[in-house]
Amino acid sequence: MSVYQQGRVALANAPGTGVADDKVVYAYVPDMIRYYLGEEPILANVPTYLCWRESDRAYVLANLDKLVVKAANEAGGYGMLIGTKSTDVERAEFAAKIKENPRNYIAQPTLSLSRVPTLIDGKVEGRHVDLRPYILHRGHEIYVHPGGLTRVALQKGSLVVNSSQGGGSKDTWILNSTINS
Repeated sequence: MSVYQQGRVALANAPGTGVADDKVVYAYVPDMIRYYLGEEPILANVPTYLCWRESDRAYVLANLDKLVVKAANEAGGYGMLIGTKSTDVERAEFAAKIKENPRNYIAQPTLSLSRVPTLIDGKVEGRHVDLRPYILHRGHEIYVHPGGLTRVALQKGSLVVNSSQGGGSKDTWILNSTINS
């Protein structure tokens, strides 16, 4: 840290950026855009229910079979329930966890991720993917990299693309870049 403070090394993710890993932040992204940019969000945010809010918690508990519930402080696909693929027992266990520690849980609707052809054991099969774009920010300068990390769920039918949960990655090609910063 002393070398960083002396300006002798640059960090891609400065101390404190881990706050973005707290999934509770998802619910506040539209408000952050309005506050910091003075604009309305261009893209709709995925509805995010904060289980520490009594009304959100009641909705989540009544709809566990339809929602994805995530532990706010976990990473890599750990501590989550995909309601559409869960059992009654799993939903009951998660309901108890939510009631015991509501601040640690958020929920979102189950999204239908895009699927792409993926080579699995010598055969081409469809697998779910998501794209993580790279956006670099320095002062007032913003650079959107024409590409990103495409994560793929290698297990058939899985919506979990995290590498720690058996996911992989695919090359991302931008054939005609029209991205302006």
